[in-house]
Amino acid sequence: MKSYILFFQLIFIVITSFSAEKGKIEVPLRFDRYYSYDEVTEALQVLHKAFPEFTKLNVVGKSEEGRDIYALTINNPKTGEELSKPGVYLDGNIHGNEIQAGEVCLYYANMLLTKYGENDKVTKVVDKNVHYIIPVVNVDGRFHFLADGNTPSSNRSIRIPKDDDGDGLSDEDSPDDLDGDGSITQMRILDPFGSYKVDPEDKRILVRVKPGEKGEYTLLGLEGIDNDGDGKLNEDPEGYLDANRNWGYNWMPSYVQSGAGNFPFSGIGLKAINDFIVARPNIIMGFAFHNSGGMWLRVPSEKTIFIDPSDIAAYDVIGKEALKITPGYVYQPSYDLYPTYGDFDSHLYFNFGVFSFVGELFQREQETYRENINKPLANENESQRGMPTEQSRELLKFNDNVVQGELFKEWKKFNHPTYGEIEIGGWVKMSSRLPHPFMLPELVHRNASVVFIAAENTPEISMEVFEVKKIGKDLNQVRVRLQNKKGLPSMSANAIKAKLYPQDLLKVTGGKVVAGGRITDLRINKVTYKEKKPEIQYLSIPGYGVAEYQFLIEGKGEITFHYESLKAKDSTTSLKL
Repeated sequence: MKSYILFFQLIFIVITSFSAEKGKIEVPLRFDRYYSYDEVTEALQVLHKAFPEFTKLNVVGKSEEGRDIYALTINNPKTGEELSKPGVYLDGNIHGNEIQAGEVCLYYANMLLTKYGENDKVTKVVDKNVHYIIPVVNVDGRFHFLADGNTPSSNRSIRIPKDDDGDGLSDEDSPDDLDGDGSITQMRILDPFGSYKVDPEDKRILVRVKPGEKGEYTLLGLEGIDNDGDGKLNEDPEGYLDANRNWGYNWMPSYVQSGAGNFPFSGIGLKAINDFIVARPNIIMGFAFHNSGGMWLRVPSEKTIFIDPSDIAAYDVIGKEALKITPGYVYQPSYDLYPTYGDFDSHLYFNFGVFSFVGELFQREQETYRENINKPLANENESQRGMPTEQSRELLKFNDNVVQGELFKEWKKFNHPTYGEIEIGGWVKMSSRLPHPFMLPELVHRNASVVFIAAENTPEISMEVFEVKKIGKDLNQVRVRLQNKKGLPSMSANAIKAKLYPQDLLKVTGGKVVAGGRITDLRINKVTYKEKKPEIQYLSIPGYGVAEYQFLIEGKGEITFHYESLKAKDSTTSLKL
């Protein structure tokens, strides 16, 4: 036996040595499980340690409870400095319970780093762009969601205390994990005058009784007790400051927008992330991942706000591809879901000129248990979850037969201090809005692939002198073409209109420019000449588009054309006259 152990130890040493000689570093991250806040932090540190030449790991700021908010920057310095390249930003877990959003960000970072040099497309995207990745925005929320008893929807808020019930105390009456199983489920009590009865096909489901029909149960709500003695249960939970209603664009107070906070950036972590973005004006593409619905949402988030059609066309380049990569998702303006104010994606677009998407990840409709998934379920009497009873039955069959009962807690008796004998049971915190871990690998890969498509489509500008013609003794007509080979423009139309930052620049040096301007019709030599300083032209280049310029240059020698852009890579070309 000892000889066998020694043999395998030697084999392991040989394999390890071979890998080291090849310069291959394996990062053993897994995406068939959920990482705690501490494990996400450790994973980022592992990636940074394994790929120090490509990464920077920064603490952007701290949360209300003092936890670090990390940003991982991925850039190949051999192909240029960070701010010289188009920036792609992505974050997740802005709501504390939306943990799979953080997994998408972590997966994307892992994919870029571990496949660089092996996959040509990945290598090109890493060389072309700089990526800024914040997997967990609401670090306190993620920590408490996994560490404490919760529902699928609780611990969503930034943890700024709020007096929800107006009793002068804050956050003193949250739901309670009465049975200590890590989940906050439902309470029900036997009641012949109740509004519910047991579903005849599955006793775990309660269905509403019909008028005049005898009841069997009353639903008491979430697990909990009256912690503050005011005769109410669970009316003052943690928070509430909604981290996606507290940004700087179109913020509205709480009487207009629930969860808005007292003022924009009252969440200290959000202020720190905003400062991080301000310092990186090269960001042109942004993704904020949330957890449920199967949607790609773009601006505007409020119906009365106008978006230039050219910007919508740029969004469509990504959005229409996203639908093919993530089957079953929809792509639509955010307001088609519901109007929001002070949201992050609008903040990015209207204040920084970033084409921003919200990715709503999980589709619960995928939790199926039937032969023909295209056959619609019967729309019967509503169950206690507010959904058709037949859908509740199928979800429980999925729970029983596909995930071996891990998503639903069977009803069990419990002696409640106020109600006496009750039953506790229902969907656990890792259900409903979260895919079971077996479904996670495909979800994170498909959604990361949408970010990748967007990164491929950041502007890629080439410049060429395509015509030189002598038109006088010392006067030459020179034509320059700037071409964008990708789908996103070098500037959004809104950024130009709102003057968010200087436009792209085309500058001529080395000779006297007598006249210069944009060619509006090459065939008939129609040029819109700039009246002053013709050697400097301000422009933007549309997606899959060109911009052509004509200059009349006096003199001889070397002439250089400089293209400069905040969100696209600069370019230079020269010729001799």
